[in-house]
Amino acid sequence: MNKEKFFISEALCLPPPAIEYHVGQDLAALFPDKAMIEGEEGFFDIEEFARAEHCTIRLKTFIHTQLMTYWIGPEPQAIHYHTHMVMGMGGVIVGSSQVPKQTGSEKGTIDRVRNAWLEVEWQGNALDVLIMNWPDGPSRTFHYWILADTRDIATDFLASVCKWNMEIRGEVLVFDGNCWYKDEHLFQDIKGATFDNLILRGNLKQDILDDLTQFFASRATYEEYGIPWKRGILFVGPAGNGKTHAVKAIINSMEQPCLYVKSFKAPHGADQFNIHQVFDRARRTAPCILVLEDLDSQLTPQNRSFFLNELDGFAANVGIVTLATTNHPERLDPSILDRPSRFDRKYPFDLPEQPARYAYIVMWNATLKPALRISDGAAVKITEMTEGFSFAYLKELFLSSMMRWIAKPQQDSMEQVMIGQVDVLRDQMVSTGMVADVEVADDQPMPPMFGPMMRRGFLHGRPGF
Repeated sequence: MNKEKFFISEALCLPPPAIEYHVGQDLAALFPDKAMIEGEEGFFDIEEFARAEHCTIRLKTFIHTQLMTYWIGPEPQAIHYHTHMVMGMGGVIVGSSQVPKQTGSEKGTIDRVRNAWLEVEWQGNALDVLIMNWPDGPSRTFHYWILADTRDIATDFLASVCKWNMEIRGEVLVFDGNCWYKDEHLFQDIKGATFDNLILRGNLKQDILDDLTQFFASRATYEEYGIPWKRGILFVGPAGNGKTHAVKAIINSMEQPCLYVKSFKAPHGADQFNIHQVFDRARRTAPCILVLEDLDSQLTPQNRSFFLNELDGFAANVGIVTLATTNHPERLDPSILDRPSRFDRKYPFDLPEQPARYAYIVMWNATLKPALRISDGAAVKITEMTEGFSFAYLKELFLSSMMRWIAKPQQDSMEQVMIGQVDVLRDQMVSTGMVADVEVADDQPMPPMFGPMMRRGFLHGRPGF
C-alpha cells in the first residue's frame, strides 16, 4: 500500500523522459494479473464520458488526487471561459467539461483531474485508470494507463471513450491557436441565422442552398459514376455583404457537423502541422462542413503549398465541403482561385443593388416596435439614398438611428433620424476611403442577433482532439 500511496509523487520526481516507462513498469509489477494499455490520445476525456453517464468514476482514497478547480462566471452567453491551457504536440493537453448552465448572478466552479487514480465501472467491468500530467519544457505531457481483466476490455473502453468524445453534438468544433475546442454557444448563435432572414441578389441564395442540399444527398450517385464526393466552395466579395450569414445559414440548414477554423497560425512551430490537424480531423468527421473564413489571411507563401496538398493531394477528402470566404480575392494565389479541383464553386457577394437593399430595409423595419417603424415611402427613399452601402452599413444605419431616437424620442421621427444618419454614415465611409471594402462584421442578423461570430467556450480535448 505504501508503494501505491506515493506512486504518483515518486514518478513525478523522475526526469520527464523516464516517467512513462517507469510508471508502466511499476504498474505491471504491482498488478501482474491485469492487462494494461497506455497512451496519450487526446479524445480520452473520461470525465466528460462519466458526466454523460456512460460510466462511473471514483477517486482512489489511498493516494493524493490533484484536481484543478476553475471558476465559472455568470452569463455564459456574454463571457466564455476556458480551462488553463497548456500546449504540447497535437494541441491542448488538459481536458474540460460542459459549462454548467448558469445565468444572472449564479456562479460556480468545476474540477478537472490533473494527476489521479480512478476506479471505473463500465458495462459491468471494473477498471483502474491512472491519469498523469507533467511539465516537459515549455509544454506539458498528458498520459494515461488503463488496467482491466483483459486487454479487450481495456481497448474497448478506450475506443468507446474516444469515439464518444470525437462526436460533435450541438456544438461547432473550432480550431484556433494550435488546438480544437467545442463551442456550444457559437452553435446556438448559428441557430438564429437562416436563409429566410438572408437577403441576397437574384437567385444566389437558392443556388447555394440547392447546390449543397444536392451534394449531401448524392453520395451514392457520385460513387456510382466515379466522381470524387467532395466539394470546394468560395464566397467572394467585399466585407459586410452576407458571407458570414450565409455560412451560418448553411450550417444551420444542412445539419452536418461543422468545423470552423479561426487561424492556421501556430504559436510554436510551423503552420503545416496545424493544417494537417485540421484536415485530418475533417476526414475523421466527414461528411462535414469545413469553414475557412477570410482564407486570404489564413494562407502565407510558407504554408500555401502544404494547404493545397491537403486540399486536393493524395488524401481523398471524401464527404468534406470546404467552405471558404474572402474579402480580397486578389490576395489569393491563382493556384487557389483559378484551379477548379480546389474550389469548384465560386459565389459572388457584391454590394447590394436597389432591390436587395429595399428588401433588407423592409425586413429590418418589420422587426421594430411600432414607434420605431418607418413608412413605406421612407423605406423607398432610404433605399435610393443608400447606393453603395453594404448590408453591414444598412444594419449600422438602423442600429445607430435607433440609439439616436431613443436618446431624444420626442425631438424627431425615426424616419427623420434615419435620413439624417445616412449622410453621417456616408461621410464616414468616404473619409476612411472604404466605401466598397469596409472591414465590418460580414453578417445580416436580425435584432437582437448582432453578436460577434466567434464566442469561445470551454476548451475541449487533449493532444489530437
